[in-house]
Amino acid sequence: MPALMDGVPSFNGFQGIKPGGHFEYRFKIRQNGTYWYHAHSKGQEQDGLYGAFVVYPKDHRPAAKHEQAERDYVVMLSDFHQSKSDQILNNLKKSAEYYQNRRETLGDIWQQVKREGWSATWKDRSMWNRMRMLKTDLSDVTGYTFLVNGKTPKQNWTGLFKSGEKVRLRFINASAMSFFDIRIPGLKMHVVSADGQPVQPVPVDEFRIGTAETYDAIVEPKDSHYQIEAESIDRTGFALASLHDQADSARPATRQPDAKPRALLTMADMGMQHGGHNNDMANQHAGHMSNSDAQGEIHSQMPVPGTDHAAMDHSKMMTSSKKQEAAEQRTMSDITEQRLSQSTTTPVYGWANASTPAGHKALTYADLKSLNPQSDQRQPEQELVIRLGGNMERYVWTMNGKKFTEAEPLQVKYGERIRLKFINDSMMAHPMHLHGMFMQLENGQPLANMPNKHTVIVPPGQTVTALLTADELGEWAIHCHLLYHMSAGMMNKLVVAQVGSATHTPAASHSSQGAGHAHH
Repeated sequence: MPALMDGVPSFNGFQGIKPGGHFEYRFKIRQNGTYWYHAHSKGQEQDGLYGAFVVYPKDHRPAAKHEQAERDYVVMLSDFHQSKSDQILNNLKKSAEYYQNRRETLGDIWQQVKREGWSATWKDRSMWNRMRMLKTDLSDVTGYTFLVNGKTPKQNWTGLFKSGEKVRLRFINASAMSFFDIRIPGLKMHVVSADGQPVQPVPVDEFRIGTAETYDAIVEPKDSHYQIEAESIDRTGFALASLHDQADSARPATRQPDAKPRALLTMADMGMQHGGHNNDMANQHAGHMSNSDAQGEIHSQMPVPGTDHAAMDHSKMMTSSKKQEAAEQRTMSDITEQRLSQSTTTPVYGWANASTPAGHKALTYADLKSLNPQSDQRQPEQELVIRLGGNMERYVWTMNGKKFTEAEPLQVKYGERIRLKFINDSMMAHPMHLHGMFMQLENGQPLANMPNKHTVIVPPGQTVTALLTADELGEWAIHCHLLYHMSAGMMNKLVVAQVGSATHTPAASHSSQGAGHAHH
């Protein structure tokens, strides 16, 4: 979409929408696919200003046969908190560990001693203490209730189907701070789209989805009922929903699944056990160990019916039904903690370790191949290095050592082919998101087959690269899509301008971003 329609305050002359005011977004539709939209002011996204944005083909039927389905549902994942976004950020500023309520215990230390011996354990613990970091810090914020299309697990959003039908599920991670591992026990998923862009179909049993990412999957139900399970990577809870045969009048309630083991961060996640960057995306995965490896082994592998987000009043969720929702959240948390204690006797290690069962296939970035050949297959002319870091004591997050208010904009020439090199010097994973243009993820595929992505997960201690054709004039936000990381500084401005022109430029009339994204 044109830069003026992107909607980020202080970019391209846009000053935001004043209270009581209005702004009309007008742009030409140039692609179909699964996207989403949200506010870009303070914590309004966390507080409920977001929704799905699905663009269908003109005839409402995908051209590719493998994408065709009789049913089509959005499955929008989000995280609801009883505290307002301003309060959450204030708490994190007071202490980055404010929400870290599941730290290691003496029992965990004793288990490590039995595995590694006193000397190795002492050395490991001393190093973590000197860094003032926690192995359990997979998520900065806990206490969330996870939702599917605005519904809690107990409310059980349900997508109906008839026997023999194919169902397209459009998964959107619209959360503020949560990564999810998604599975539908007993039902194979065929991933056909990533970030709204078609990919060659990949059959999987599960996949990890970072904040802002979208994946479309085709399923063919054989039984009458299935449960969709999206588990947070810190294993504190689930977003749950159902698929159900409409001919079957008996609809089971959601069942709280057993939590997978929670992974502990390692020195490798801190970038301390690899020389240089790891850009072998054929093996790296932004979220999973390989599908058949044993648990505990460290890997660098890494109109829509039923969606009621727009009508959902987040400001009242904890008023009229405050006691009911709070009680439900406590109950779900109690059940989760009980199951966690039963499922974590064998520790697993590494951010990328999703404890995928042996024999199951987990999606990796290396699996993604663009369905259509890339139009621009040039090698990059220059490389932009973006180092991701932060100060946990002050809860400040940076790009190239500077927070947004201190940083000079990144500048590239219109039409230039560049490489974006994200180096994660921090202990947290960052879903890095670019407005206005698609990146071609360097994932081990040939140039022609690299997948388009608007968001790429950069795991802790890792480096991820992507190619970009800078063919959309204007000022574009590039930032971590974890809301409080962005709010605390992990954001910059990427300016695409004609040589010798002002930076405030209108959108180009012609672009190779024929499938340019439009979710902001």
